[in-house]
Amino acid sequence: MATITSLVDTTTTTNQGKPGDTVQINGTALATTTRVNFGSAAVTPTGVTATQVTFVVPSAAPCSGQVSVSVTSSAGATSNALPFFVIATPTTTGLSAVCVPAATGGSLTLFGTNFLTGTQVAVGTVGNVAVTPTQPSQVAFTAPANPGQVPCVSTQAVTITTAGGTSTSGTTLVDYYKAPAITSVAPTSGTAGDTITINGTCFVTFTDSATATAVFTPVGDTQLTADVLPPSPICPRTSARPPEPTPSPSSAAISPSPAPSASGAIRPPPSM
Repeated sequence: MATITSLVDTTTTTNQGKPGDTVQINGTALATTTRVNFGSAAVTPTGVTATQVTFVVPSAAPCSGQVSVSVTSSAGATSNALPFFVIATPTTTGLSAVCVPAATGGSLTLFGTNFLTGTQVAVGTVGNVAVTPTQPSQVAFTAPANPGQVPCVSTQAVTITTAGGTSTSGTTLVDYYKAPAITSVAPTSGTAGDTITINGTCFVTFTDSATATAVFTPVGDTQLTADVLPPSPICPRTSARPPEPTPSPSSAAISPSPAPSASGAIRPPPSM
């Protein structure tokens, strides 16, 4: 009678997989196999040898969970059964941040379901990142840099691949932003109250200046106007010299010491 020794999903190289995967059944005396018993479903083998039977996980497989797999021969004898685990397809629901710098990328956390068997997170056309999730609903990763980005903003789909497949692309997105650059300022000098025009690139995400010495108004992705503010008054310096001590009213007056006479004798102090 046939004996099964192992089940190997050719996609995951484990006994875990999803509908549509090809599975190898390894064992002995398998040459007369005519049917694979995948739980309650009868599946026709795609290949049979004395030591190996292959089949495709049926679409009727449960969404997730353990399934017993055995084979039945042309004589009606059924082998022992081994477990196969159907892994649910992952889903993504969001990210810890919606944008990262194109020049450097950034640290993100992806949220969703069925992440535990995840192997990689894909960030659109930017690149893939290897991951080892420790929780079923979230995984931390570093979005790679996108230094060759041409547009100021590039939106990329974020997906995760697990033993259960790859999450749907387009449901979770991250924006890569290029840093703004100034190409010219006109006029180059002026007085408080003047309006100046700043030309450059990638001003689409502009919010404020670094020093807050002007009021900026975005005109478009390549231009800003600014109203120059008068300088803030400078506070006068305070002296670092400590204040003179104030004599205590109760302090007694000190009489000067008597001076010596020409003969060396000390004169008594004058009468008060």
